[in-house]
Amino acid sequence: MQNLIDFSDKKVLIAGASSGIGKQIAISLSKLGAAVILIARRENKLQEVISQLEGKEHSYYVADLSQTGEIEGLVKKIVADNGKLDGMVYSAGIAATLPVNMLKPEKLLSLFQINYFGFVEMVRQVSKKGRYNDNMRIVGISSVASIRGDKSKTAYSSSKSAMDSAVRCMAKELAEKGICLNTVAPAMTATELYDHFLEKYGDDSESSTTLLKRQYLGIIQPEDVANAVAFLLSPAARFITGITLPVDGGLTTT
Repeated sequence: MQNLIDFSDKKVLIAGASSGIGKQIAISLSKLGAAVILIARRENKLQEVISQLEGKEHSYYVADLSQTGEIEGLVKKIVADNGKLDGMVYSAGIAATLPVNMLKPEKLLSLFQINYFGFVEMVRQVSKKGRYNDNMRIVGISSVASIRGDKSKTAYSSSKSAMDSAVRCMAKELAEKGICLNTVAPAMTATELYDHFLEKYGDDSESSTTLLKRQYLGIIQPEDVANAVAFLLSPAARFITGITLPVDGGLTTT
């Protein structure tokens, strides 16, 4: 049987690839044969990721995707340097915690700029004629926060909900070009965000106990999210588009 998750001779652009989930996606895809093209703000972190990738033909670009006016030029250069793309993963974003009394419009705009506007603009640019190969696949990294409310998460949750809603609409348009577009929605994952959670609450606190009761399969590993992304980028998912796939350890069922 043909190996459906094989990215040999495929080029995948990963935005937000310098740490956490984005970093693991880059590593996992390189192990599956992909030539990965990384984007993030911190060059030293990008160099660290590049050094951990398997295979060759990888590259990186330093850019701040909250500066949406610069994305068109960035994508043009990436395609000129590397050729047409087979996939794009958008893992760039910030997880701000802001109570309602601090939700000034400028703070909301700042968060949406990277979590939502940057995503839509990246999709717009990579899906232009001459920038993608047949059967292009796009995956955005959302969050279960898009469907579960919590204190001080209004800005973050709404930005991820906007991403998921946009995907459902853009998928219908991009289907005409043979492009599939989905999001993956992780729950608490073992990244720096979870480290901060443990620093604040501790392993045996009530907050940690409550989290593990709800997320009953345990804390997700970045590899688990990367595996879901790899599936959605692969031919095995060729009839899946416009969805949000939870990778949540059971959280959304409790």
